[in-house]
Parts: sequence; structure tokens; C-alpha cells
Amino acid sequence: MESKVFIITGASSGIGEATARRAAEAGYRVVLAARNTKRLKHLEEELGEERALAVTCDVADWNSQQNMLKKTLDRFGRTDVVFANAGFSNGSPFFGGTDKPDEWREMVLTNVFGAFTTARLTLPELVRTSGHFLITGSVVGHVTSIRNLYSATKWAVTGMAHAIRNEMAGKGVRVTLVEPGVVDTNFWQHLQKPGTPELQPDDIARAVMFAVNQPPHVDVNDILIRPAGQPN
Repeated sequence: MESKVFIITGASSGIGEATARRAAEAGYRVVLAARNTKRLKHLEEELGEERALAVTCDVADWNSQQNMLKKTLDRFGRTDVVFANAGFSNGSPFFGGTDKPDEWREMVLTNVFGAFTTARLTLPELVRTSGHFLITGSVVGHVTSIRNLYSATKWAVTGMAHAIRNEMAGKGVRVTLVEPGVVDTNFWQHLQKPGTPELQPDDIARAVMFAVNQPPHVDVNDILIRPAGQPN
């Protein structure tokens, strides 16, 4: 395990941050990628600079992700697990919303193009190591949601995950779609109603590590995880 490398996008907070801690605890060297440099450096210091590498990265930018992968390979020489976790929501409806198209464009570029870019760049490295690709979808990638365009981006991620799994069949790369319900993070603060049941980020991190820690012949394709009491 000492030599294995775990890349996490959206690692500066929430699910990504919790997964970084779990992965480091399990013995992985971790690459922490996100836009918030200050939070990344703090987490890098917490985990130890010999084990963690913080890389400022905007997943919506192809060159930024290329740089992230180059720094990973320059530092560690390989990658074994990639968690395409970066994403956000502005929560606006199609009818009567106030968000400008530019704000929607940023969300689509991050949630969809960003995840695609992570896959395109890292899958060749994962083929070399018989690695594991994970991607964060959502419960609202299964159901109609008042979060509308965000929900549509997660429907896209659901399709992307299954397409990637089909492409990787026979190439030795496992693929897992992780679909959380409501999680107690800043992501949901402006969207959820008071009293809504919540998961903790570490609940999702433990689910991620469950999939990663299966024997090589076991491919956990889809983890749909809601807090007890969430109706849909």
C-alpha cells in the first residue's frame, strides 16, 4: 500500500477532504486537488507532506488538470485510484430562476466536463496500474429534482460512469459511481430545509474506501447512499 497513489478532486472540503483522510489512514499517498489553495495546504500539512501533495486545480480547465496529473507523476510516479469528486450546485430552476447563463455554464463545465477531463487524462495511467476510477454522482442523478440543471448534470455523470465502466471492461480498471443523498456540507446549506436528514462527509468517505478495498476481482459499480429518513 505504501507505493499506491490516490488522486482526489474537490479535496479541499466535504466528501473529498474526508476521503483524503481515510485514504491516508489506509496507507495511500494522496494527491489533493481543488481550487482553494489555502485549505489544500492546510490539509497537506495535516496529513504530512511526505504522504500528501496539494495541487491547485480547476477541473473545468483542461490545462489545469494536465498540470495536476504531471505533478502527481513527477512526485509519485504513478496513480492507482482516482476519485473525480469536484462539483457544485447553484440550485436554480429552469423557470423563474435568477441565475445568469454564465453561472450555469460554470456548473456544467465543473460537474460534467471536469469529470470527463479527469477520466480522459487519468484512465491511461489507471490501465497501467490496474487501478480504480470513482466518480461522485448524486441521488438526484436518479430522480427529478427542484435543483433542475444541477440534477441534469448528475444524470450526465450517471451515464458517464456507466460508459466508462463499459470502456474499461477487460482493461483491468474498476469503476464506481458514488451517489450520495443530502450530506452535511456547505454544498447543501442553501438548498435543504431545516430538519432534513443528513449524512456526514465521512459516511461517504467510508463508502468510497469500501469499494476501493474490495479484492481485485470485485467491482462495486454503484453506491447509492441516503440518510435514513430521506424520502427521495
